[in-house]
Amino acid sequence: MKLIWSILILFFGLITAAFSEELSVDREIKGKSGQDVRIAIFTNVRPDCTSGPLPTIRLVRPPEHGKLIVRKVRLSATNIKQCLALEVPALVAFYRSGAGFEGADSTILEIRSLEGVGKLQRFSITVSQAGPGQKI
Repeated sequence: MKLIWSILILFFGLITAAFSEELSVDREIKGKSGQDVRIAIFTNVRPDCTSGPLPTIRLVRPPEHGKLIVRKVRLSATNIKQCLALEVPALVAFYRSGAGFEGADSTILEIRSLEGVGKLQRFSITVSQAGPGQKI
């Protein structure tokens, strides 16, 4: 009986690990201090190349050394899946570090579809000092 429980616990652990891997994404981003850095674009393109409902975005863990903002935009794209050209609404997430900050920061967003399926996206952000402006 103890062996059966051990196998069931191992099996459940493997299923849970596989499920949570499917429902989370880790991304590494690099940016300059005090500047907006695009970290993600979220949209919904249907098979007929029309737009579907946009996902909802929830801030699970805010960045410690900056702020996150989301803007609604029109996304123009070509050659995405079977869509040769499209223009659809999208949500774009931007990160901006505090002035003068240099180092590592992170944030976690939950992206939830209309069907209620949620996916965590973890962003590791490496911030370096912005260089002097380019002289013309």
